[in-house]
Amino acid sequence: MRHHLILRVITKLLAGAIMLFAFYVQFHGDYSPGGGFQAGVILAVAFVLYGLVFGLPAVQAVLPPWVVHKMMALGVLVYAGTGVISLFTGYAFLDYTALNPAHPEHGQELGILWVEGGVGITVTGVMVAIYYAFAGRPPRISDEEW
Repeated sequence: MRHHLILRVITKLLAGAIMLFAFYVQFHGDYSPGGGFQAGVILAVAFVLYGLVFGLPAVQAVLPPWVVHKMMALGVLVYAGTGVISLFTGYAFLDYTALNPAHPEHGQELGILWVEGGVGITVTGVMVAIYYAFAGRPPRISDEEW
């Protein structure tokens, strides 16, 4: 463990910066390239990097598998819920005008924020779940057999 000290310190520094960049991409996606999908992948990269350096049990202590599964469901619920709100208020599915009929442009901004947030949460959950599934598999051959 001690021979990876520099890698561990750099990873701890990079994970926070990667997460910060993911939030930047998330919240500036409607003004510049980016959005929920890109931010979700970038945020998942921070957890995958942490898991590659510190091991699967360490990253699962930070982000347990049950939380990852809840993230996937929550993101879809936020996305679909935005559309259902539109339906219940008499508008078409995902017609953001329903979120603020008095000021449709504000409704558009709010709707895009919610939908992109739902996509980001779902993509982060799915990417981390895929990493957990692959990293948690037992090896087919031991290291000594190489």
